[in-house]
Amino acid sequence: MVITDRSLVPSARRIVVKVGSSSISGENAHQIGPLVDALATAHGRGTQVVLVSSGAIATGIPYLSLSMRPTDLATQQAAAAVGQNVLIYRYQDSLDRYDIVAGQVLLTASDMDNPTHRSNAKRAMERLLDLRILPIVNENDTVATHEIRFGDNDRLAALVATLIGADLLVLLSDVDALYTRPPHEPGAERIDFVAANDPLVGVEIGSIGAAGVGSGGAVTKVSAARHAAEAGSAVLLAATSQVRAALAGEHIGTWFAPSEATEASGGQGLAG
Repeated sequence: MVITDRSLVPSARRIVVKVGSSSISGENAHQIGPLVDALATAHGRGTQVVLVSSGAIATGIPYLSLSMRPTDLATQQAAAAVGQNVLIYRYQDSLDRYDIVAGQVLLTASDMDNPTHRSNAKRAMERLLDLRILPIVNENDTVATHEIRFGDNDRLAALVATLIGADLLVLLSDVDALYTRPPHEPGAERIDFVAANDPLVGVEIGSIGAAGVGSGGAVTKVSAARHAAEAGSAVLLAATSQVRAALAGEHIGTWFAPSEATEASGGQGLAG
């Protein structure tokens, strides 16, 4: 179905939720519980949910006795190998409260470019969803390279949403919406609604998220939102702490209308 506004979110058939490293690692690891609560509520009403989760490298850093994110590829891969295991355990441990089973799906940029690999990934995720399993997707950092990688999971989430025909993509971070300029700057105004193909003239898109653990930003989120919206998925940008409200259809965040739904939405630009 076409989700034309936030109020229709609870009726979505299929949703992809993306969460960033800074939101579920380090001192924010406690946010995994509330995130799972919201995903389980959506799952419980019959919605098929896919979680795209960053955080493997950030989660693995303390286990390698490192004080900051490594810069060399080999150590990043080592941190990802350890962190992915711990991250999935944390998700499954929380999902056990709802008798929901997670399925791990690790992808590389080349997988999405290769028609055979892309078809295999689509088939696997479709089957997992049919079996009421909650797929947890991440970039396969252990084999990814600097030259060939998604670079951030916003893009991966948009590609996954397009691949499985999601009704809605929810991009979560530590900022509650897109703003006309970096939100810490004077005069920044929250953008409530973005119509399809809106060039966002006059909007200064700066960095977003905590430095040091993640690789995404407002630029990547807007790019990912545009990609998914053009393919027919509605997109909502919101804070990780707002995930329950986001999946309940409350009026929060920034809504990107899917291409075919812009006229029906009747949305306005800036929040009043």
